[in-house]
Amino acid sequence: MMGTSLRTRFATIFAVLIIALTILLTMNIGQRASREVVDEIGNSLSEVAFQMSNMLDQYMWSRYGEISLLTELDILKNAEDPEAVQALLNHLQGSFPSFSWIGYLDREGRVLAAKDGILVGEDISARPVYQEGLKGTFIGDVHDEVLLSQLLPNPSGEPMKFVDISLAVRNQEGQVAGVLASHLSWEWAREIEASLLKPLQDRKDIEVFVVSATDDTVLLGSDDMIGNPLTLNSLYRARSGQNHWQLEIWPDGQEYLTGFVAATGYMDYPGLDWVVLVRQPSGIAYAPVKNLQMYIMVVGGALAAIFALVGWFMGGVVANPLEEIARAADRLRSGEKTLMPQHKGIREIEVLESSLRQMIFSLTQTESALGVMESIAQHDPLTGMSNRLALNDYLSRAEEVAGVTGRSITFLYLDLDGFKKVNDELGHHAGDLLLKEVAQRLKDTVREGEMVARLGGDEFVMVLQTPGEHPERIGEAVANRVIEVLNSPILLEGQEAHVGCSIGGAVWPRDGEKALEVLQLADKALYDSKRSGKNRVTFNRPHTT
Repeated sequence: MMGTSLRTRFATIFAVLIIALTILLTMNIGQRASREVVDEIGNSLSEVAFQMSNMLDQYMWSRYGEISLLTELDILKNAEDPEAVQALLNHLQGSFPSFSWIGYLDREGRVLAAKDGILVGEDISARPVYQEGLKGTFIGDVHDEVLLSQLLPNPSGEPMKFVDISLAVRNQEGQVAGVLASHLSWEWAREIEASLLKPLQDRKDIEVFVVSATDDTVLLGSDDMIGNPLTLNSLYRARSGQNHWQLEIWPDGQEYLTGFVAATGYMDYPGLDWVVLVRQPSGIAYAPVKNLQMYIMVVGGALAAIFALVGWFMGGVVANPLEEIARAADRLRSGEKTLMPQHKGIREIEVLESSLRQMIFSLTQTESALGVMESIAQHDPLTGMSNRLALNDYLSRAEEVAGVTGRSITFLYLDLDGFKKVNDELGHHAGDLLLKEVAQRLKDTVREGEMVARLGGDEFVMVLQTPGEHPERIGEAVANRVIEVLNSPILLEGQEAHVGCSIGGAVWPRDGEKALEVLQLADKALYDSKRSGKNRVTFNRPHTT
């Protein structure tokens, strides 16, 4: 009876210890992996949204430039021979295939010449493409065009949508001679979407949406949502200038991880203020974490069953060694670093102890790998500086400490002046070397416990720990020192480069309740420095916010 009771007790306790250890590690690894995975996927979605926005703006900029170039042709400025203009437009279609229709209108809005003769002789003076183009330059948002859809080839049979670009054509005397009007088929946006999503085919159910700035309707997205309005917090955040991500409930009632950004134009193309959203169902985003947790649970459960079975048969012989193992497991569960005991002479106990050591080593390696991934995720690969993710973590701690001690946090938002010139004249490699040198100079400027982070491109943020009284005075002193340091010549592989630095400043909690809100105010103050002459510091003024 005594031997049987010992075996039962040993098998039960050992199985419970293994399961408890598995659950503890599963919860710990699951929580950390969940944060890492969601942050990584969210940042990748916001990056895809930015790329889509940039590609849309660059495409529209190219088409706008092509129309601008055409308006400079003498044959259009004089427009004395409509047949010659007609031949020119037909010929140009081969060079500019992006335009579904392009036509030349006289000053009264009548089509004198057009691609393939479509709409020639028609009076379209009541349409915006003529009325707005007559004023100078017109770029119209996505819209239907029933008459043109009937005249143009449409193999798919789906409703056609267009984007308008029209410019006034002026003769040699500077007077308006007519209007060059064009319609771009909106189908090109889907081609951009397809090319952007092709490298992400292994990422399931990622969808791209383009939303109109006029009425928040969906211009590009799933078929069931095109033309319907959207009311999402991410829309408002994008229009406030943010390029980020968030978890959000969409109109279908499902939760999605949503990346967002507002298109702001490119070069001299002002943009149509579209908002680009990229979403993925949260259940799919969390799937890798759930799979990892399930794997650990299965492995842990299997190990528990195996060791319980071994304990059942060996309980009477190995009571003392197993008690030592159980105590070691208890210490591990409490977080204490310890080694599993080793016993010689009983092969089964040696195998058991070896398996436990391997399991603990494997789980520890997994957790260590996650720590390395977290460190990589929080640092800029070019300069080695902290990135936006690390900045957010730092601010959450710094805000709590400063609130207890009564100190303040001063933000300096930096942007290099003249960096593009270095890139253009010396090349991108020289630009990378310059950013590394700037990063080092900024690191040498802050004190221990303070932070400097690179947010992307040539934008940096310095977070200073300052007294509760007169923090702006210290912030201005540091900012002026930074400007002086960065104004010093930088030697790049034997070539001397010069850059300046515009800085915007803001102080928490003086300028806002949340540190991230105050950081945005510093960003706005930076643009005040840019507008007022660059290479200077401008602080946010509370009474103006």
